[in-house]
Amino acid sequence: MTEAFVGKALLKKLKELGKTDPNATRRELASLCGYVKTTKKGVERVNVAGFYEALLEARGLDLGSDTESKRRGREKTYRISVQKNGQLLVGSAYTKGMNLEPGDEFDVKLGYKHIHLVKRGEEEEE
Repeated sequence: MTEAFVGKALLKKLKELGKTDPNATRRELASLCGYVKTTKKGVERVNVAGFYEALLEARGLDLGSDTESKRRGREKTYRISVQKNGQLLVGSAYTKGMNLEPGDEFDVKLGYKHIHLVKRGEEEEE
């Protein structure tokens, strides 16, 4: 498998391809620039989305880092609400971010307009 063109090399390659084959499709351009993946079953697939991202980046438009683009779901708002049954549900994004494990216990500390959850055995940071 050949390396895919990136940056100025990608722009140069596209300029060359535009002269040699002006009627090439987007899929063909992506393939000729090296944006092809081979599946486990041996089928080749053109990575058009990766090609577009590289093209935008080569032209100076950054749409965010790779980790941001691969992240799924909603963004954390750092707000939760009381459920109809009176429980507070803390989402998995928060528990992963705090390295919490099933069975971890907390002390609930009530303050003015806030609630602090302090993990048992740890001191509260002030």
